[in-house]
Amino acid sequence: MEKKVRNQDINPCIEQSDASRKCLDVNNYDKSKCSTYFKTYKDCRKYWHNVMVDRRRNGVKPEMPSAAERQEMLAAIGGKPY
Repeated sequence: MEKKVRNQDINPCIEQSDASRKCLDVNNYDKSKCSTYFKTYKDCRKYWHNVMVDRRRNGVKPEMPSAAERQEMLAAIGGKPY
């Protein structure tokens, strides 16, 4: 399971997940100080979930774009929308 979670071609939000964990570590697990990180992670997951749903609907494989393809997609829209 851990390998899948850390695989950038499968999990588009590793960076946001790591930032949330680091915030918790730095702030002695005071969740109230990390709400911005949690929101960014949630928005990232939501954004890429919608991309996956659209690709599935349109028959595009793989449903989750590769890490390289995601970088191109984000560059095309001017950066991360989350």
